[in-house]
Amino acid sequence: MPGTGGNGSVTRSTLRQQIADALRDEVLAGRLQAGREFTVKEIAEQYGVSATPVREALVDLSAQGLLEADQHRGFRVHEYSVADYRGIVEARSLVTNGMFHVLATDRSSHRDPDNPRVAAAVAGVRRRAEEAERAATAGDLTVLIGYDLRFWRELGALFGNPYLADFLHRLRVQSWVCAVQHLRRLPDLRGHLWARHTDLVDALMRRDLPTARQIIAANDTESVALIERLAAE
Repeated sequence: MPGTGGNGSVTRSTLRQQIADALRDEVLAGRLQAGREFTVKEIAEQYGVSATPVREALVDLSAQGLLEADQHRGFRVHEYSVADYRGIVEARSLVTNGMFHVLATDRSSHRDPDNPRVAAAVAGVRRRAEEAERAATAGDLTVLIGYDLRFWRELGALFGNPYLADFLHRLRVQSWVCAVQHLRRLPDLRGHLWARHTDLVDALMRRDLPTARQIIAANDTESVALIERLAAE
């Protein structure tokens, strides 16, 4: 895992990001469960690195809402409530609706589907959408999360505002972290996971804003209902 850059600060920054990514994946996979506590020393020993990049990575994840820092006990995986999930989904919807409006109505060349560069980017987004749908249909949650996050990252890049894209990515990671603790209890996830990524891409490329919003609204309603039911059980 150690970085390979010649500059020490670059190497440490790279290692910090690698550790943060690895721990985020552990949380999303359900291997680091909500409420799990650990120290900087434990993680440093696990990955065979010094404490400094580990501490920086854990602080980063705390800022993203995935961990909670305790001055005396180290860090703990954040426990999201169902109310948290509803709030995250609502915030996510507000961001995507605004983004969809711009994508559907802005005629500038850097968002025009007929622009060769935009068309190539859209093709990449669509490939990600197809992979996400295959994983959802198969009930493979780990693979779905990976492709779903990449799908929204690349779709957000089409919007052209990196700050908004980063905020949406953060919300989607948080919503998955919250959902995972409940979804992992289902023995078979087939039929429970959202699989309309390509429908959404097609609607946006047609500039069909009502359909795009309907697709997202239906997904939000179904996902919140599912998490509420699983939490109640």
